[in-house]
Amino acid sequence: MDEERALYIVRAGEAGAIERVLRDYSDKKLCEGIFKVLVKDVPTTCQVCCLEVLRILSRDKKILVPVTTKENMQILLRLAKLNESDDSLEKASEFPVIVESLKCLCNIVFNSQIAQQLSLELNLAAKLCNLLRKCKDRKFINDIKCFDLRLLFLLSLLHTDVRSQLRYELQGLPLLTQILESAFSIKWTDEYESAIDHNGPPLSPQETDCAIEALKALFNVTLDSWKVHKESDSHQFRVMAAVLRHCLLIAGPSEDKTEELHSNAVNLLSNVPVSCLDVLICPLTHEETAQEATTLDELPSEKTAEKETVLKNSTMVYNGMNMEAIHVLLNFMERRIDKGSSYREGLTPVLSLLTECSRVHRNIRKFLKDQVLPPLRDVTNRPEVGSTVRNKLVRLMTHVDLGVKQIAAEFLFVLCKERVDSLLKYTGYGNAAGLLAARGLLAGGRGDNWYSEDEDTDTEEYKNAKPKEELLKPMGLKPDGTITPLEEALSQYSVIEETSSDTD
Repeated sequence: MDEERALYIVRAGEAGAIERVLRDYSDKKLCEGIFKVLVKDVPTTCQVCCLEVLRILSRDKKILVPVTTKENMQILLRLAKLNESDDSLEKASEFPVIVESLKCLCNIVFNSQIAQQLSLELNLAAKLCNLLRKCKDRKFINDIKCFDLRLLFLLSLLHTDVRSQLRYELQGLPLLTQILESAFSIKWTDEYESAIDHNGPPLSPQETDCAIEALKALFNVTLDSWKVHKESDSHQFRVMAAVLRHCLLIAGPSEDKTEELHSNAVNLLSNVPVSCLDVLICPLTHEETAQEATTLDELPSEKTAEKETVLKNSTMVYNGMNMEAIHVLLNFMERRIDKGSSYREGLTPVLSLLTECSRVHRNIRKFLKDQVLPPLRDVTNRPEVGSTVRNKLVRLMTHVDLGVKQIAAEFLFVLCKERVDSLLKYTGYGNAAGLLAARGLLAGGRGDNWYSEDEDTDTEEYKNAKPKEELLKPMGLKPDGTITPLEEALSQYSVIEETSSDTD
């Protein structure tokens, strides 16, 4: 708003309008004054103070319009060390200025379409990647990395062209993966295996925030990565999946931060080509094998803690493979079910991930089958009644949200190797009817995917109860409106269609 317009409104005399125009006018003038100070050679403390005020003011879109210019953007880029291609980050006294400048840029880019266009013109994504390379292995500048990554996430969220530039031109996939390695202090024991210290300290708040921002930026960079065409791409995705496995097995500074960290890891794993997710499981080490061989009976009765450790670890092993990461994903899924809300955003990503892993990787499917659909012993209660993971998933099969009910049913169907008789055994016909109807499998059979054959795991309880299941059959309506077994109803409708066809 110019001075003449402001004076006109003040002279008009309406109190509310006068207050608003004076506040907006003074804020605008303050913003302009701040940029005039920032181009001068002033002490660092003065720069930081000006930037802190600008950060607060930049939350208001109305104020940003007159001050968002290429010249002002370049001032902030210079202060954030985004213009010097070969300048190192050695002066610790400059770090607060860099951080505050990045915070201001985050607000301005988020709130101003003009700034978003200028960021493309100024090639901001490349400058941010260059700054990340300067500080990727340095832990004492986590705040700089964090807000650099946040700005990179915003750019890749707002501009699809930036995603492509990050992925191919700027090598954002290996760069951001290395940022995660640094945040997690990963030590590699094999090509795709890292050392996990279960007794180590949790991540610091700064390391956790930095990792979360890197995960969000990586999610945008890999959005279209469900297909892999190059061997080098497969290797890079496996490295990233191995880093994400490490992420799932460590903790943040609090339960909420750990949940947020793991949630972003799950979202990113959903973008990884499913063929590269084999690194989520790995062969047991010699120490783990020795521990697994130790039976509970061999431990003295007073060694309660040791017994609990052996029991806990034994549930995370299948066929000589370490299933810790899959076990974490399963627990994460159950917590999201128990939360009881936001299923589409919070639950479907992890359910989809586990479904695709189970479809492609046999050991993962068999481990999850053991955990989710153990041998059926309770044959008296309905499948949706109870507190087991199976009961909870079966209840979701009739959820009002179509997407939620479909993915829950699909997950259980895959665990049953897409065999209708096996699905009905664990879920009941009524709960499974929606999926079977959509697949054209109401009369029985199995899906299109091939699975290896397993031995019969029916329990004695189920074998004794199985004949009684004949009391529950899929039913349909005959042309005269009476109820009859579904196969008979379908055959009668077929006869009517043939007759009608002959008449024509």
